[in-house]
Amino acid sequence: MLRTPQRSPTQTLLLLVGTVALGLASRRYPAVFPAFIALYAGDVLWASMVFWLLALLRPHGDRKTLAALAFAIAVAVEISQRYHVPRLDALRATRLGALALGQGFLWSDIVCYLVGVVLAAVIDRVLRPLDLRSTGADDR
Repeated sequence: MLRTPQRSPTQTLLLLVGTVALGLASRRYPAVFPAFIALYAGDVLWASMVFWLLALLRPHGDRKTLAALAFAIAVAVEISQRYHVPRLDALRATRLGALALGQGFLWSDIVCYLVGVVLAAVIDRVLRPLDLRSTGADDR
């Protein structure tokens, strides 16, 4: 049986904070970035942020499972943007609500979410390779 090492909470938190900072910077200072990056970076980084949040909550979590769940959450939030009720629209009209829930459905955002989740999973793979030590009855 393969044993998956726990992610470092400190490292995961730093990745989360760094991702949020880059995402906010991409929205606040779009002129600093090339147009293509400014247009899509926020959505890519938002999905990466979801991956890091899940990794923080599940430090032993399987990378593929975390990635699938992060992508599912991101897509669910995007699809929810097609649903309009006054209270939800009022929440989306706030700065924090717009950052967390978005404002309008775009198919391109789903592609960005896929890129963001894959990017985070690749970074996770580089920083936390699979521990190939077997575990068994002797390891108890």
